Amino acid sequence: MNLMNPLKTGMANVAGLFAKLMPSAMNVGAERGDRLASDDAMERLYRTMWIDFDRKAQVRLMREMDMKDGRVKTVHSRVARDVVKGGLLMQVSERFSSETLKREWTGFHARVQLNNSQKLKSDARGLLMEGNLPLQLVLDDARRDVVSAIRMPSETIVPMTNAQGRFANPANAFEQRDVMTGAVLANFAAWQLMLCRLDPYNFDDLGSMGRPWLDASCTVWKKLVMTEEDLVIRRRMRAPLRLAHVLEGADEPTLEAYRRKAEGQKGEITTDFYLNRKGGVQAIQGDATLGDIADVAHLLDTFFAGSPAPKGLFGYTGDMQRDILEDLKRDYYAEVDGLQDTLASAYMTAFRVHLLFKGIDPAPDEFTVRFAERRTETFNQAADLALKYIALGLPHRLVWAELGYDPDEIEAMLAEQRRNGDAYPVPNATGRNAVNLPGQGGTPNVSVTPGNAPKGESATSINNPGGNGGRGRA
Repeated sequence: MNLMNPLKTGMANVAGLFAKLMPSAMNVGAERGDRLASDDAMERLYRTMWIDFDRKAQVRLMREMDMKDGRVKTVHSRVARDVVKGGLLMQVSERFSSETLKREWTGFHARVQLNNSQKLKSDARGLLMEGNLPLQLVLDDARRDVVSAIRMPSETIVPMTNAQGRFANPANAFEQRDVMTGAVLANFAAWQLMLCRLDPYNFDDLGSMGRPWLDASCTVWKKLVMTEEDLVIRRRMRAPLRLAHVLEGADEPTLEAYRRKAEGQKGEITTDFYLNRKGGVQAIQGDATLGDIADVAHLLDTFFAGSPAPKGLFGYTGDMQRDILEDLKRDYYAEVDGLQDTLASAYMTAFRVHLLFKGIDPAPDEFTVRFAERRTETFNQAADLALKYIALGLPHRLVWAELGYDPDEIEAMLAEQRRNGDAYPVPNATGRNAVNLPGQGGTPNVSVTPGNAPKGESATSINNPGGNGGRGRA
């Protein structure tokens, strides 16, 4: 970790250090050729001069879908909730710099409200709905601290890139434009706006914006909503029982008088019709095919096929088997883990910019920012993996880090526990039957029995000696 004089760390110096941090965002002389796709070159030129109405309409449609359809809202809300569950965690790899980094991270974490689940979920929902998460880093001029990371409306942000897909001027990398007049509202340097993009067509093309999570399902969603509305209209028009009244030889006034009298009696529980001429009342049954909704089921399956989660997680269980649902859930959690990495990288870059203003230039592998809970693993699976790591003799710091804990914090808590005395001591714990906390001596006896566990539970066990010295129940 390189330390600089924070009083001499001005805007120009921070811009230079940010160029080292993200060289792809700057003009590199050794690079040759264009990053821009040939079919997007002319459109990109127009977008830098005016508002991108296509992206604006797309974002507007996604917001409308989220507002009017509970299924879309549930997809966005549930995925965002699963992504941010457990909160953010910073892990360091070098002990001599951990205290400084942790002190700065604690302040940054609180000022930017990354300890607030509503802030994290709002950012995650914005990334899912709009495909882009622009975070404006707001500085405190007196202390040179990043005091806020404001989520900006993505449809108003325009990357100012050239034909090579790079920022033409890193000091003016982004512009915010009025969607009504096209006037420039604000300019942002490359380090000042952290743009997190979801599945851009080309990550190295800095002008390639991300895509909303359900953008490819918009057409199917429109058809599904239209078909469901037609289904309701069809039921209202064709489901009721109708009666055909036949009055043979009746003239117009007679037929009209009979109609008014018959319709006036419809509200009665029992309605009888009396005729003084040849005729009759015949019942016409409603549509007997109203239960045929294979077209609606097809559109529903097609819509959820483009969503990150199986429809069984959103109430449409049908005849889905449990083992199939478990396989689909694992695929869904893999998608959630990818979203966690994408979102955490934006916060980690913002924290690095904060460190540059504090005169701290850590190495790329000196720390990492991640979400504490990986959704692909249950608690039993995580515990099973940790116990297997212990059985293989891996360092305890690595095991704690894999579980999502801060190794330094765990070691500090263990040291505090040893100072205060163990409430459950294991006297003379040595040898095969010893079970001790890490750092207390002794070697735990870990045994793994493959395939000898219920589904989703751990097959790993640790020998825990009880009051009879580990002889078991016998």
